Amino acid sequence: MTDRDSSGAQLRWLWLAVLVIALDLGTKALASAMLTYATPVPVMPLFNLTLLHNTGAAFSMLADAAGWQRWFFVALATVVSVLLVIWMKSLKAHETWTAIAIALILGGALGNVYDRVVHGYVVDFLHFYWQDYHFPAFNLADTAITLGAGMMILEMFRKPSDPSGRSSDSQ
Repeated sequence: MTDRDSSGAQLRWLWLAVLVIALDLGTKALASAMLTYATPVPVMPLFNLTLLHNTGAAFSMLADAAGWQRWFFVALATVVSVLLVIWMKSLKAHETWTAIAIALILGGALGNVYDRVVHGYVVDFLHFYWQDYHFPAFNLADTAITLGAGMMILEMFRKPSDPSGRSSDSQ
């Protein structure tokens, strides 16, 4: 199959986005049912399960805003999600790494969008710390987004393109 014949072939990775959404929403439901809000449950040194609600974005950015941020982040994530699907559809058959990265980001974004629409906040519960420094709590959606973004960054260094636009490992 040539790259020209494989239009949309990378959409097959959408199952990964659905898996991320299912795992994310399932773990958030468990955390919400089993944890008491803002009460750390030690799991191991440096790691607690702590149920928190984030009305802001990453690291609680804009969490103290007047409420407009909820729908702003829903709209932003929806637009980005549509663009990610369009990008995934345009990928060539050999661009599997990028398709997986997009699927991870898409699944994470939609998992958090669900929370914002249904609850008005994102459920966070994974809480790492070191002595008195506490990393902001996060969830599996955030983890998937971070992994996908990291994969994209690695991809930029992994296969430089030649002037013809073809990557060096696809020749």
